[in-house]
Amino acid sequence: MPLSYYQDHFKMYKAEAERIYKKMTVFSFYRVATFVITGFGVYFAFEHLYLALLIGGTGLAVFMVLLLKYTDLKHLHQFKSTLAAINEEELKIGSGSFLHRDEGLEFQDPGHYYSSDIDLFGRGSFFQFINRTALKEGTEHLVKALKANSVEDIVIKQEAVKELSKKPKWRQYYQATSSVITIQTPAEDIISWLKNHRPFLPKTMRWIPLVFTVLSIIFIALTAFQIITSPLVLANWLLIGLLISGGYLKKVNLLAYHTDKVRNTFKQYALLLDYIESETFSSELLIQKQQQIQSESLEASKIFKVLSRSLNALDNRNNLIGAIFGNGYFLNDIRNSYKIEQWIVQYADKVEDWFKVVSFFDAYNTLGNYAFNHPGFVFPEIKTEGPVIVAKDLGHPLLDESRRVDSHVRIDREEFFIVTGANMAGKSTFLRTVSLHIVMANMGLPVCAKKSTYCPIKLITSMRTRDSLTDDSSYFFSELSRLKFIVDKIEKAPYFIVLDEILKGTNSTDKAIGSRKFIEKLVETNATGIIATHDLSLCELEKEFAEVRNYFFEAKIVNGELYFDYKLKQGICKNMNASFLLKKMNIV
Repeated sequence: MPLSYYQDHFKMYKAEAERIYKKMTVFSFYRVATFVITGFGVYFAFEHLYLALLIGGTGLAVFMVLLLKYTDLKHLHQFKSTLAAINEEELKIGSGSFLHRDEGLEFQDPGHYYSSDIDLFGRGSFFQFINRTALKEGTEHLVKALKANSVEDIVIKQEAVKELSKKPKWRQYYQATSSVITIQTPAEDIISWLKNHRPFLPKTMRWIPLVFTVLSIIFIALTAFQIITSPLVLANWLLIGLLISGGYLKKVNLLAYHTDKVRNTFKQYALLLDYIESETFSSELLIQKQQQIQSESLEASKIFKVLSRSLNALDNRNNLIGAIFGNGYFLNDIRNSYKIEQWIVQYADKVEDWFKVVSFFDAYNTLGNYAFNHPGFVFPEIKTEGPVIVAKDLGHPLLDESRRVDSHVRIDREEFFIVTGANMAGKSTFLRTVSLHIVMANMGLPVCAKKSTYCPIKLITSMRTRDSLTDDSSYFFSELSRLKFIVDKIEKAPYFIVLDEILKGTNSTDKAIGSRKFIEKLVETNATGIIATHDLSLCELEKEFAEVRNYFFEAKIVNGELYFDYKLKQGICKNMNASFLLKKMNIV
């Protein structure tokens, strides 16, 4: 079960992080001890130059080895701590505490088919509940999937989600690796820079730094063996090297400015690509994505690592002594810049595809995690004909199982439900439940039901129309615009339409007439969908159209208290609750 998995792994990773931290403390002590011992050794052997150099050199070598080991332990500690935090967060979310997470408010779009109506984004939203992406681009990929409204390749997507749900360790390693490195520059900015960069070093710079380095080594050796006795030779040669390097200084500085901002990104993406390349996948979609980064003679992760080494080498120019002697004798800036530019020439067009694959897995890990967390949910059986939805015990996925009331639902194609019921009886929740079933099923996710068959269809809604001060439009005009949007769309393709109390911006008589005419138009165009309403006169349409069905949610007054069972029933609601609530709350 997910709960026991997260509990066990939280404890395990936390214990490992603590154990590694203790090792780090030991190595810190060793480093200090090595520094002190080396210092005393050099001090007492100072009169014996070669012995002092031997002690100093040995001490420095030991210190560097200890430093490298400490750095490795530090990275491992950070990784294990992140894994522990991931499992701890899953335990919090599993207990119902997720409102502290990113709400995704920036992704709300009133002009979208459904995203503003079904609590897809915002506080307590589906996005806030499921999102586990660690990369900005991965988040954007997830949002795109949530808003895609696509009925293509659902079975293929389902298989990918199922496979990732069975790889919790791999998913968490991928998520932790994505989280531990701070990205300075977004992927789209990197791609833009790579595509627009124009090489400034001529092809002759492929061999000039090598020849210059060989000559420098020869001059240094000849001077060391006193074959060349004048120090001016080395000084002049250094000056020549600095003049050659100085000719490209401005452009190298600009290149270094850009590469300094992308080094961490390339380092991170190399690790993530390596995770993707080294894993064995069996589902069609995941294999396809994996092959996109394995088309080269060298794997994408290794290609990224080659660039990372060149970027790190160019970054070493910030050391003043290294910059002077490295450029003066070995033309290091030119050599490293040439390697980077040749990498850009060869791979700039492919980087975007590799970044997209990394973002895809970041987003699909969220979907796999959701499926893993809900083993009681089912993947809808996809049909090409028949009813749109036949679901047993369909419920809202964000409601706690202990208080969630599920309903059996069957909605045939070209069938329209008119749902009535008292305030707070469950109408709006039902609309969002059916809407989320469609969105989740189209994404390849399991749905909150014991059984479901689904004939794919796109979703379109009108549930939360708002007026607009910036567009100087009234509520009623905004609502009419939304209904016009729906009519235009269903003329081009079939949609499942979900409406909640339409035409609220006009008087009750006008509202009843307008609502009736609008539903008649939808039914005449063979539309499929649901409308929730308090207007019982609309229920008369069931007598006129065979495609219309009346359903309701009941409210009862039991022992002076309002009672809801939240069960969908066939028929028309008879009990409304507004007057009762006004009296109960001492308003009237």
